[in-house]
Order: sequence, then C-alpha cells, then structure tokens
Amino acid sequence: MVKVVRVTRRTIASVILVALVAVLGAGAPRGAAAPDDERAWLAAGRIPGAGTPHRAMAERALLDLRLLTRPDGAALASWRKEWRYVWPRDAAFAAVAFQAAEHPREAGLILDFLARVQPADGRWAARYREDGSPVEDGRPPQGDAPGWPLWAAWLQHRAGPPDADRWRMVQRAADRLAGSLDRAGLPPPSSDYWERKPRTEQEPDLPTLGVAAPALLGLRSAAALARETGRPVPARRWQAAACRLAAAIDRRFAPHGYPRSPVPGGRMDTSVTFLAPPYAPRDERVTAAVERAARRLALPNGGVLPGERWAGDRKTAWTPEMGLFALAAAAGGQPAVAGARLDWLSAHRTPQGSLPEKVDARGRPRSVAPLGWTAALVVLTLAEAERPLPVPSARCAR
Repeated sequence: MVKVVRVTRRTIASVILVALVAVLGAGAPRGAAAPDDERAWLAAGRIPGAGTPHRAMAERALLDLRLLTRPDGAALASWRKEWRYVWPRDAAFAAVAFQAAEHPREAGLILDFLARVQPADGRWAARYREDGSPVEDGRPPQGDAPGWPLWAAWLQHRAGPPDADRWRMVQRAADRLAGSLDRAGLPPPSSDYWERKPRTEQEPDLPTLGVAAPALLGLRSAAALARETGRPVPARRWQAAACRLAAAIDRRFAPHGYPRSPVPGGRMDTSVTFLAPPYAPRDERVTAAVERAARRLALPNGGVLPGERWAGDRKTAWTPEMGLFALAAAAGGQPAVAGARLDWLSAHRTPQGSLPEKVDARGRPRSVAPLGWTAALVVLTLAEAERPLPVPSARCAR
C-alpha cells in the first residue's frame, strides 16, 4: 500500500529552510563552544548594544567572530572553501571589534598573526591560509591592506605597548605606505576591497578612494602610535606623509564629490565612508558625499550595492557595505539612521542568527554566513554609539 503524503506550503517552506541552513552553514566547525563557555566569554568583555533590540545580533556577531578566529590568530572571512582564508583587511576589522568589546586577547592574537605573515617589504599578500602561507593564485597585493592593520595596531596598543614583532609590523607597513606616494602625494593604483584590476577603473592610472583613504588612515594611525610610544622621529615622518596624501585627496577627489575614481562624473562607492568618522575627523563635504553614495547605491530590498554600475548582480545587496554605512552614521551623529541600517541587517540574518554576505532581491540570505567583516562592523556600530572610537590626528604643519 502506498502512503500518500500531502505536501503543503508549510512543508515546502520547511524543506527550503533546512536546505538554506545546510548551505549557509557548510564548512562550519563541529563541536562549537558549549553555551556555558560562550556565556562566560561574553561576560568577560562587554556586549555593545546591551539594552537595545540589537543585543542578540551583537552577541551572535561576537560569537561568530570568536569561532572564525583560530587559536593562532588566523581570522577567517567565513567557513566555506572560497572564503576560508584570512584577508588582512577583514582580520584588522575583527581585531578592532574584539578590542571594542573588551576582548584584547583575541585582538592581540589577530595582530600577532598579521605580524608573522607580513613580508619584509611591508606588503601583505591578498589573502592567507590558516597556516599563514600566502595564497598564490595570481591576485596581487591589495593597496588598501597595509592601512587597516596599522589602524588596528594603534587602537590595540592602548591595552599594552606593542611588542617588538608588532612594532616591526607597524614600521614595515607605514614605511611602505610613505615610500609608495608619488610626487603628487598619491599611492600607486592597485586593487582594493573590490579585488578588481586597476585597468577596469574609470581612471586606471590613479588609485581608487578604496586605496587612498585606508592608506591615509594607516599613516595617521602609525604616526599616532609612534608618538604615544615615545618614537618622535618616525612619528614626524609618517605624519608628514599622511599630510601629503590628505592634500592630494583634497585636490583630486574632493572637487568631484569623492567618487571611487577622481574624475568628473566619477561613480560613487562605499569607500567614501573611509574618509568619515571613525577613521577621520568629521568633514561636511565628506558627510554629504557619504549620504549621496548611500542614496545612489540603495536597492529596493532595503540594502545597498558596493558601488554604482556594479558589475555583478544588481539586485543583490551586500551586508558589509550596509555595515560600513551604519558605522558611518553612528560615528557621524546620526543614531536613527544607524539604527535603521542595523534593523535591516538584523532582519536579514540566517535562521541561526548569523550575518550573511549578501541578501537577494526577495530578502533571503545568500552566499556565506557568518561573514566576519559584517559581524565586526555590527559590533563596531553598536560600540560607537556607546563609546566612540578615537580618531587619529589629522593635524598638519603650516
């Protein structure tokens, strides 16, 4: 006798949900931390956003960052094969998020990993395996990579002065950035967080804002760290380089409204947020550009694209970009805007509560989850509302 099973909409939805969980969670480690261990670890630090509707998202984001950070400090982007690598950029954001949540041990482990894998020339490879070996797949070093660890190192040193290895990392990266500036004060063209070849940009012979702005942040951070640890000579050298770069950005990008490439009619891009707080002092011109970019990149599903005329799926939103805009709003004194963006991120998490990389046109999580960069940005946005991050000095000699 054949048993007839009635298939309902609820049954179909359940099957889809199970499949979605399986795909998004693929590659996650087995035997995750026990609930008691997780609670004890969270209690040892602080949970940004406690007392707000976003507390649960903050807890899950912190726990996901902890799971993605291996015992040797390798902060993975996510679990699936194509993302199971350490990008210096993403790792630096994870370190800053741990520091903001008062988990300096994890922040220090990440910086120690970055110090170990950094080559003598100060540049990091585009990405690394868990064992610290660079991934040699033809991707050149990304020009924004040195800036982010310098920022993380400056913020972390307040928990204790940098040891010899971390200071050597700072020296190498900051000297590399300072030495790379051309006569006009700009770094060379390079791929950035888009991981796209320079020849595809509107102005192939000049760096994108996604390269120039993190370089500025890195030089200012390195100079601040040097000053605060009693090293005036490199502090002056790196601050002078930062001032040259800031002037170049003001000449080349500001007249066009801070687009991705410094050309008339340049396309707006999320990297304009890298010139705003908490990375740089508030500038009304930058604030206006950030708001303009957020409007131009907005999608009907409530999310945003990374940039105008995006070469990929133009209906799918990216959560790191929404996180960057949320952090810019929180640091820029727009709590309601930041809250709305956090609401959108919270509403589009996976069934386990993790933040995915993308959200499709129908509002469904896509690609991988958790994504470490988005998790870090959520933690930082909530932390910024309670205890703003310090901003490295932008003072220049006149």
